[in-house]
Amino acid sequence: MENTRDMTKGSPARLLFFFAIPLMLGNLFQQLYTMVDTIIVGQGVGVQALASLGAADWLNWLFQGIATGLTQGFSILFAQFYGARNEEALKKSIGNSIVLTLAAAVLLTAAGEILLTGILNLLKTPQDIYGGASIYLRIMFGGIPVVLFYNLEAALLRALGDSKSPLIAMVVAACTNIALDLLFVMVFHWGIPGAAAATIIAQCVSLLYCLAVIRKISIVRPGREDFRLGRSLCRQLLGLGIPVMFQNTVISVGGMVVQSVINGFGFLFVAGFTATNKLYGLLETAAISFGFSITTFVAQNMGAGNYGRIRKGMRSGAAMALLTSVVVSAIMLLFGRQILSLFISADAGQADEVLYIAFHYLTIMSIFLAVLYALHAYRCALQGLGDTVTPMVSGIAEFVMRVLAALLLPRVMGQEGIYYAEILAWIGAAAILVTAYYRRMGREKGRV
Repeated sequence: MENTRDMTKGSPARLLFFFAIPLMLGNLFQQLYTMVDTIIVGQGVGVQALASLGAADWLNWLFQGIATGLTQGFSILFAQFYGARNEEALKKSIGNSIVLTLAAAVLLTAAGEILLTGILNLLKTPQDIYGGASIYLRIMFGGIPVVLFYNLEAALLRALGDSKSPLIAMVVAACTNIALDLLFVMVFHWGIPGAAAATIIAQCVSLLYCLAVIRKISIVRPGREDFRLGRSLCRQLLGLGIPVMFQNTVISVGGMVVQSVINGFGFLFVAGFTATNKLYGLLETAAISFGFSITTFVAQNMGAGNYGRIRKGMRSGAAMALLTSVVVSAIMLLFGRQILSLFISADAGQADEVLYIAFHYLTIMSIFLAVLYALHAYRCALQGLGDTVTPMVSGIAEFVMRVLAALLLPRVMGQEGIYYAEILAWIGAAAILVTAYYRRMGREKGRV
């Protein structure tokens, strides 16, 4: 239990910062998965293959988001029971969550494989990149059980205050992914299928490492009776997990609508957006890390009934997140063009056009990045308080803003309009989340 951390005692700012740092590093290595895939495919196979990965992005993110949303919701209950020192309830919740995750793995894998062709057609995927997108997604969908159980393990470790073990898992997996990408794509010339297979194998490594760590923690070893589904407990777990899952789903569907509009501008425009969307993960890395940190801190302290400590920690967490967003924005504005050029390999005319599209989009996102960081901080604070419904509502607002902007702005502004769909989605969601958090804490004003 040496890596677990009790966040109900000590300096909130210090706890949040040092909990978030390993998460940031881990997320950076996780982003390295997709970046390495994209760089190697873009350089080794070409712009058309890069556009194929772009056409697959949002649909892949939809299923990944369902996996992370469900398990992230489960982890809120883990953290609350851990903060309340209720080991019996913690073990029971873990056992039940394993059964529910297994059921979700079967359903999601089947749904992905069955619905894939219809969704790609609905998104108006260009024929010259259709085949590449299809084979990439079929392989990724085959790895959904691995993704689900890795995310469940990582969520459990974070709920116990352990952010170091997921970091180590990501480092090992990222190194595995890079080695296999180079072998499968550059040496064996397996192209897009090779990149997808490398990612799945690397995720298996992450899963096995986290499993080895969890087996050493006695308080999270469920007994046989803990796997028996309890109606009340399942209702609690799904009541937390389903809204987060639905939130991620509607955000992804909105992204797919945007992708369908982007697809209509041709594969060079798709390639430019793909290059920037691969950097989106880097832009968002610190925001996600502070968010996970805030969720764990708030959930543990809610379990212990420390509302005054929640307020203090949230002030520190939000301030650190916003300051970080300024630093990330500055780096992207100064060096973004050079970073984006790593993804692009084509003749000079194509490369220049793709790079212009990519950097223009990156510039706009960087200017508004503080909104995204505020969104993550307040969304995760509400989730830690056990409110996953308001974040779900904010996800619906993201969907509405993103879709309306994608469908309407290009009619007025041409291609320029599509660049602002993401920004307006952030603003709509952030407005709801910030307002809801302060209303909630206002109602809890008398509780310390």
